[in-house]
Amino acid sequence: MSVSPPLFCKPPLLFGWLNYTLLWNLSHIDPFSPRNSTVLPLGTYWDQYQDITKSNTHLSVAERLWVAWYAWVQNDVLATGIMSFAIHELFYFGRSLPWIFIDSLGFFNRYKIQSNKVPSLREQWDCAKFVLLSHFTVELPQIWLFHPMAQFFGLSTSIPFPSPWTMTYQIAVFFVMEDTWHYFFHRALHWGPLYKAIHKIHHQYSAPFGLAAEYASPIEVMILGFGTVSSPILWCAFTGNLHILTMYIWIVLRLFQAVDAHSGYEFPWSLHHFLPFWAGADHHDLHHEKFIGNYSSSFRWWDYLLDTEYTPDALKRRREKKVKAKKTQ
Repeated sequence: MSVSPPLFCKPPLLFGWLNYTLLWNLSHIDPFSPRNSTVLPLGTYWDQYQDITKSNTHLSVAERLWVAWYAWVQNDVLATGIMSFAIHELFYFGRSLPWIFIDSLGFFNRYKIQSNKVPSLREQWDCAKFVLLSHFTVELPQIWLFHPMAQFFGLSTSIPFPSPWTMTYQIAVFFVMEDTWHYFFHRALHWGPLYKAIHKIHHQYSAPFGLAAEYASPIEVMILGFGTVSSPILWCAFTGNLHILTMYIWIVLRLFQAVDAHSGYEFPWSLHHFLPFWAGADHHDLHHEKFIGNYSSSFRWWDYLLDTEYTPDALKRRREKKVKAKKTQ
């Protein structure tokens, strides 16, 4: 009797499904034979990709690359851990690199918000060393535990991938959730004792630059980073509908937002000129310069609603309120 392995599977079954599929479809070996109970020889990653392509032509190239990765590593926790950490490092430092060149070469000095405070290469290097140390000692252990946590809450690591629309609206929700978390906990970190004990490290640079986005104490990294990770996890816990690929795209976009917000440059084409509620570098640069207000990460609405904006318009509104209050007394 002919049996076809299922295409879609839950996260805990992915590795088993890959082994079963490879044994059955690609090598035509009886998967129930005791002598064939072990997995296929590893070979190279591209060997796995080519074998999967032969029997799964209906999959997209991205899906074949994804399946080949898990099949080649043959350990779901290891495969997810390596991929998660690599994505974080590649996109964090990759997005920071252009800002290093911009600061060093001075091509866009007229757009520098605090033009008299351009970071030196030495400052950039010292910051990079600190951030790398934090990534390997604080973030790597958390990333390594991500796959078991993802499985517990039901994140899918299998194929097919979700539709672009599904990923788009879920990521939009994550931005709103994370921004809310970030506003209230970031504001709390500016309370005297917490600021001195935790948050002061991040404010070492009163004129921020891209690499300084994650320049912070281990405690702050865990507190504010929890908002980035917990938002999709909570979504998955309540809806049961989230793919880890969506999580990865969300993390990349959040990294881009954080690095750009710390870039220290305000351009005519900056996003907040087209989306007035977007925070951007001008919003966060003032926070570093004045050490107060503008606590949100991505959007401006919490600062506006709770009157913690630090902008010329906001300062003008507060002065007018004080004048009115004095007149009514």
